[in-house]
Amino acid sequence: MSNAETKLLSEAGLHIAPLTINGLSVAYQKKPVLRNVTFEVNEGELVGVIGPNGAGKSTMMKAALGLIPTISGEVLVYGKPYKSQRKLIGYVPQRESVDWDFPTNALDVVLMGTYGRLGWFGRPRSKEKALAMECLDKVGMADFADRQISQLSGGQQQRVFLARALAQNAKLYFMDEPFAGVDAATEKAIITLLQELKKQGKTVIVVHHDLATVEQYFDSVLLLNVELQAYGPTATTFTQEKLQCTYGGRLAFLNQGAVVSSHNGNGGM
Repeated sequence: MSNAETKLLSEAGLHIAPLTINGLSVAYQKKPVLRNVTFEVNEGELVGVIGPNGAGKSTMMKAALGLIPTISGEVLVYGKPYKSQRKLIGYVPQRESVDWDFPTNALDVVLMGTYGRLGWFGRPRSKEKALAMECLDKVGMADFADRQISQLSGGQQQRVFLARALAQNAKLYFMDEPFAGVDAATEKAIITLLQELKKQGKTVIVVHHDLATVEQYFDSVLLLNVELQAYGPTATTFTQEKLQCTYGGRLAFLNQGAVVSSHNGNGGM
């Protein structure tokens, strides 16, 4: 759906959700890791996806993006099948899933974000390079444009991938653990970027593991543990009772906004 189409629908009082997932199920070697997940995301929100390790958070994201096979389910982006709406989507994968030894520099990585608009045979020109440099500048990485990605720190690599997502100029963003293993400066840069995307009316779905920052970072929260446990505004959904249902015995405590999970690390499905 183009921006013009979205505007016409808005003027007509009609709103189509950026993401609708109906009955999504995934299994690995016949073991269910995601079961009958159904929800709809509101436009212009920052949505945190949280749950214990192995809960299916990254699996759900990859399944929605068509990166892994599913048993059942439907994924709609602005009311249409995902495959026909790929140009509207930006994706930041887990840093650990990327081959950082690939011989390319930061600028070239960000330029990859423009390929969707260029088509198979288009080549980046001065316009695309200027856009890529602007995106690198937004994440504080303009001075590293010519640096090989293998020579960057973990936080710097994450910023480059965020810049690539920005270059896609998407309407719906999926980010898989963007805050994992980064320094404080990078975390601040990421949340500033997310807030900027929100101001532009973009929708961002983030797999997140740090429960202590959920209330600060996200408008809505999706609690997942193989099945959908709860989904809604953070103020009414991120509660001790619902977290206890999601994490079970793995939730140590929730007291006056402080949340600690005994399995509060990276990774998991």
